[in-house]
Amino acid sequence: MKKDITIPEVTGLKMAVVFEFNYIYNTHDWNVYLMNNKNVDLEMVVIVSQGFSEHKTTSLLRKKIEKLPANSFARIEFMQPALFQLNNRFQVSFFEGNTLFEKTFVFKENTVKEGALREIPELKKRGVLAK
Repeated sequence: MKKDITIPEVTGLKMAVVFEFNYIYNTHDWNVYLMNNKNVDLEMVVIVSQGFSEHKTTSLLRKKIEKLPANSFARIEFMQPALFQLNNRFQVSFFEGNTLFEKTFVFKENTVKEGALREIPELKKRGVLAK
């Protein structure tokens, strides 16, 4: 019975935490982005995020995007620097056609920092990619 269930592998999807200037508040902020590098639109994208460690767990945050167009990106949420001390997990579920996909991205504790910033071509900004 289990052998009949196929779980498709997710490709062409990336997540990054980006350090960027906020022109409204005149500050530098950390923002989470989801990048769709596929040539198809993603529908009903649901992102569930949570920070955790051995002793602490944050509340679950949920975000829904009706449609993430092909070869595009979306800013998901602002991230407070205090959360970088925790592991931060983002579970992304979406439909591609009639197939449901799921992928989990993790930013390990203390890996998001200014010294780890790299150019992310899709965003034309500097950030840290999730594993």
